[in-house]
Amino acid sequence: MRHFDGHLVEDEDFKRRHIQEFISLEFPQANIITSRSVTSAIDNLDNRLPHVLLLDMSLPTFDIGEAEGGGRPQGFGGIEVLRHLKFSGFAFPVIVVTGYETFTKGAVYVDLHELERELKEEFPDLVQSVLYFNSAFDDWKEQLRISIEIAVLGSAN
Repeated sequence: MRHFDGHLVEDEDFKRRHIQEFISLEFPQANIITSRSVTSAIDNLDNRLPHVLLLDMSLPTFDIGEAEGGGRPQGFGGIEVLRHLKFSGFAFPVIVVTGYETFTKGAVYVDLHELERELKEEFPDLVQSVLYFNSAFDDWKEQLRISIEIAVLGSAN
């Protein structure tokens, strides 16, 4: 696999560390930038576009810190990042990595397959895949490895 630059947008430390550790083992030459909120992701992406974006769906508006609570939590904060990318005319592979199997949209529940269908329909030049992260199982690792290889090389090895 050739070298690639990635960007991981994830506010949960535990999940972010797991994903970063996995990527550094599978793709030692990868350079990964991280963001922890909608605002920091947009700022970082405006300054430097990655080969691949790994994006959580549930994100706070701002980075959470000692003096900052993160602003309004957004169950679909990742969609705000995608809308910004689409509006800016950017087109590169986005892999959504979420810890939720279902999402609520008003009074309606949406599972991962429906979410993936909707995201690919609204963001066809961006969303490549939607993966379920669960640290108790390793399924996400193989799915992420394949998704990254497809994003970078155009096909999995």
